[in-house]
Amino acid sequence: MNSFLQEHIQILKKNFSNAELELRILLNRTSINKKDIILCNFDINYIDKVKFKKAFARRINGEPISKIFNKKSFWKHNFFVTQDVLDPRPETELIIEQIIKYYPNKNRPLKILDMCTGSGCLAISLAKEYQKAKITATDQSLKALKIAKFNALNQQCNNQISFFHCDLIEKINTYDIVVSNPPYLSKEKYHKTSAAIQLFEPKIALVASKDGLEFYEKILSILNKLLHNHSMVFLEIDFDQTNKIKDILKFNHLKCVKVAKDIQNLDRVLIVKKS
Repeated sequence: MNSFLQEHIQILKKNFSNAELELRILLNRTSINKKDIILCNFDINYIDKVKFKKAFARRINGEPISKIFNKKSFWKHNFFVTQDVLDPRPETELIIEQIIKYYPNKNRPLKILDMCTGSGCLAISLAKEYQKAKITATDQSLKALKIAKFNALNQQCNNQISFFHCDLIEKINTYDIVVSNPPYLSKEKYHKTSAAIQLFEPKIALVASKDGLEFYEKILSILNKLLHNHSMVFLEIDFDQTNKIKDILKFNHLKCVKVAKDIQNLDRVLIVKKS
């Protein structure tokens, strides 16, 4: 094997179980000619050496690939991400999947609310699926909203989405669909997460008080003001929060229509409507 490859694979092996894959990703992301790097046919002249060296050092320090190169895939699109927004997770795509099942007609002029929008991945993905929809997206972080606006502009759907800096909702209106992937980790669970999460993801987007239930209490307490009789709500949850959130639903006279499970067969999305 090329000595350059061998040297860097040996370093990566100290930190990662699949060192060759890690190196392949770093090389491809720093390729000059934008063609996929083939390790068995490797040519150092195809690499931006300065960019590679910086990226390699950051990866060795545990920084996620997404944060190093400011890009994370979600649904059908790539999103700009930094340490100011949570990386979109594959399990959050379940919200999009469930909405499409309940709203198969993509030509409907839906009114959609996305609370805790973060990178804007849900709002933007829904805007691309439902191109006649008008979407309101909110977040308590100005830095996150700046990134969400950039992503909407980059995905050419900024004319569909209105962004607001507020705690959940700025102005009461009724919506056909409400979505949210709020902070839901307790402080105890957060301290058990990986170093990569604690060092490179925004804590504000992950941790909630009241054993992780703070935002569900807030969201569910105002939902009846935001829904009409045919509205539906899609909430991402932690897998062990289902029963506690169902209790909050009952208290607020709301009904759980379905608990959708992720690919690990864990509870992940609560689908809710008025009782």
